[in-house]
Amino acid sequence: MASPRFLLLFTTLSLTVSSAISGSVIEDLANLQPPSDFNTTIMKNCQHNPSLRYCNSSSMDLKEIFKFTIVASHLCNESKNLNCVHSFDNIDLRNRPKMAPLYLSYSFFWKYCPLTILSIDLSNISLKGSFPKEVICCDQIQALDLSLNGLTGEFPIESFAPLTNLTFLNLSYNYFSESKISDSKFFKRFNASSFIHSGILPSDRTYTIKAIFLLVGFPISVILMAVCFGWLCFQRPDYLPRMFQRKHKFTPSMLRAATNGFSRKNQMVRSEGVEIYKGILRDSTQVRIEIYRGCISREKRKEFVEECKVLVELCHKNLVQVLGWCRNRNQRAIVTEWTDGETIEMWLSGSAPPWKQRLKILIGVVDGMRYLQEHWPEVVYDLRINSVLLSDNHEPLLSRFQVGDQYSNNKKIHEFGIFLLEIITNRRSQEFERGEAGFIEHVRDNYPENLHKVIDARMKLPENMFDQAKHGIELGLMCTDQSISKHPSLNQISHMINKVYESCLEFAPQNHKRSHGDGGKGHKHVQ
Repeated sequence: MASPRFLLLFTTLSLTVSSAISGSVIEDLANLQPPSDFNTTIMKNCQHNPSLRYCNSSSMDLKEIFKFTIVASHLCNESKNLNCVHSFDNIDLRNRPKMAPLYLSYSFFWKYCPLTILSIDLSNISLKGSFPKEVICCDQIQALDLSLNGLTGEFPIESFAPLTNLTFLNLSYNYFSESKISDSKFFKRFNASSFIHSGILPSDRTYTIKAIFLLVGFPISVILMAVCFGWLCFQRPDYLPRMFQRKHKFTPSMLRAATNGFSRKNQMVRSEGVEIYKGILRDSTQVRIEIYRGCISREKRKEFVEECKVLVELCHKNLVQVLGWCRNRNQRAIVTEWTDGETIEMWLSGSAPPWKQRLKILIGVVDGMRYLQEHWPEVVYDLRINSVLLSDNHEPLLSRFQVGDQYSNNKKIHEFGIFLLEIITNRRSQEFERGEAGFIEHVRDNYPENLHKVIDARMKLPENMFDQAKHGIELGLMCTDQSISKHPSLNQISHMINKVYESCLEFAPQNHKRSHGDGGKGHKHVQ
């Protein structure tokens, strides 16, 4: 005997359209209209059976419900149910790939799915894409067959929770993504034959491969990653995140990469035991790399590192910045910032700088010396004019640092005195047979009457600036005088030079009363 729910649905509704049904559901949906008493019929059905799906709809769409009855009538006949006026037990579209997608597209039918349907068979209909969730709307069904299709993607296990009556499920021969269905309560309701070649369950081979990977491959991967990380730490730490990098420490591999394999193109200087290269670090910083070849003892290597730890702390605008060091058994290297500028010696010889610029250089040099004396007295430096560099903005840069026994103040002052005299005269102590002593003697012999023979004539100093240069010569001679016990301090020297520089800035340009490049006899009596 047919279910009372079904009779209420189809005895009343299907009879209103069955006499007019044509052979095509598409034609019927386009041509048929609800009868005039359709609304009354719907209301009576809902009074007799409130559980009907369209009765529980928030907004009752009569046209949609009418189309539902048309599709239901057609689908019941297509599924070969014995008496569609009295019973609609199953949907059977198996082996019908052209018709099945049409019925699946009618979302309004699945929305109001008849409560009498207990079985849905959509096997072997060439269904592609994701799982057709429309069929789950018929949550009263007991059997569902979607085998022999091309379904892919995730299988919606969670969506099956309302299908409490489902006892038969066949998803075999599809291409679903592998899931954890074997660990869920859902799988316990069915046997493995429901999922043959469905892709949902891991195959024995897949399981074996995964087990081998977990037991063998994963540990090997971890070991390889640890080895690679260790290699990066010890060879190329510049590839690591900054938090893992060793500050100021360079490796031979880093220096080799920065210099294109220590190529000749990057080599600036080569002498016995020392090579100087220009390099570019991985972060695009241009650097100067001094490499010292030769084996040294472990104690010496330790001393070298301790010295470098001091040098990297130096920070002043008139000092070349030391970026770090490299140390191993066969070589040591110091990495400093790269300066494209020339040395003071090249600058003096090439551009004939004016007196004001030379004073500015002297101020910068003294500032750098004062910084080292106050904060790092153990650091010594090379004050020769062929070692002091010029930055891009013409700031002097002290370089070639070493950490050792402290310079005596007299020695520092003496070296500055030589530097000062060379700046003013544009002469080198190496030009003289007795070196520094001969150079100082030459200047002293011409002071003060014949200073025009000593001061760099290319400056073409006016009278007031010539006097300033004369005082500069006097200061240089004081700094190099070995016969006196007390030389001027760096603070005093800084004060004197700054005072001269300020005075030089105050002088307005004026016509030269006399050029001191051709005699300067007017100054021969100035003491």
